[in-house]
Amino acid sequence: MRQRLYVDAKRAAVWGLGVNFLLVLSKLAGGIATGSAALIADAVNSIGDVASSMAVRGALSMAQVEEDDDHPYGHTKAESIAGLSVSLLVAFSAGLLALETIKRFGSELEVPGIAAGLIAGVCAVIKEVIYRYTMRVAKRLSSSSLTAVAWDHRSDAIGSGLVAVSLIAAPYVGDWGRYIDPIAALCVCAALIYTGGKIFLSTAAELMDQQADEETVQQVREIAEAVGGVQAVEKLRVRKSGLEYFIEIHVQVEGMMTVDAGHRIAHHVKDQLLISLPRVRDVHVHIEPFTCSTEFAAD
Repeated sequence: MRQRLYVDAKRAAVWGLGVNFLLVLSKLAGGIATGSAALIADAVNSIGDVASSMAVRGALSMAQVEEDDDHPYGHTKAESIAGLSVSLLVAFSAGLLALETIKRFGSELEVPGIAAGLIAGVCAVIKEVIYRYTMRVAKRLSSSSLTAVAWDHRSDAIGSGLVAVSLIAAPYVGDWGRYIDPIAALCVCAALIYTGGKIFLSTAAELMDQQADEETVQQVREIAEAVGGVQAVEKLRVRKSGLEYFIEIHVQVEGMMTVDAGHRIAHHVKDQLLISLPRVRDVHVHIEPFTCSTEFAAD
């Protein structure tokens, strides 16, 4: 089951890589042919998308590597690091594009041909389709890197859509038409910077071992409490690492129980969690005496 998670995630990343590569060629050729700064900006952004997809694909392969002496918890955080890198790349490239676009206001501006708008429109539709596919996989796997890539696709779709509408309308708005192209480019850059910042914050929280979502935590608690001999769950920590979870749980058992009996219950809790939740990579179970107050229980 865990291997299947990575297969699905890598397939989504490869699809994104292929689509982005084709869009780079289309946008760059169209931008050069029509003289559209917005379309060229969109093409440069797609180049960043290609690099991002390659990074995510490599990180997913690294995340599957089993633990070793230097990495006793495995390499699952490689997936989260890739998501963080994508967010920074998106925001940084957008900032550079914005600066270059602002410089163009000091030179002679021209109205691009309608063909540039049509190319942008087709790219927007393609990007929206790949966004929906990638986001569906990302939600099913709770993948931060795929979520980052998916939102990058969505921001591209919105940006290309705005570029398409703007460029098609530019010839019909008089003197203001020559300003529409660079303004559209700046709008694309602003959207990308916002998206990059949003993805950065969510992925950074994961890298800082933030507690998993409440639904997952509650599910873990209910499974543990259903194991025979468990009186209560005293402490529960569930942290997400890439596509997988690590659990630290303190369960309370009868205080007069033998060490051997308590040890067997602990193993039953661990086994049940691993069986019921295939995305859980490892479980650490600590036994506490139920007859003692939680306040005085050993850590």
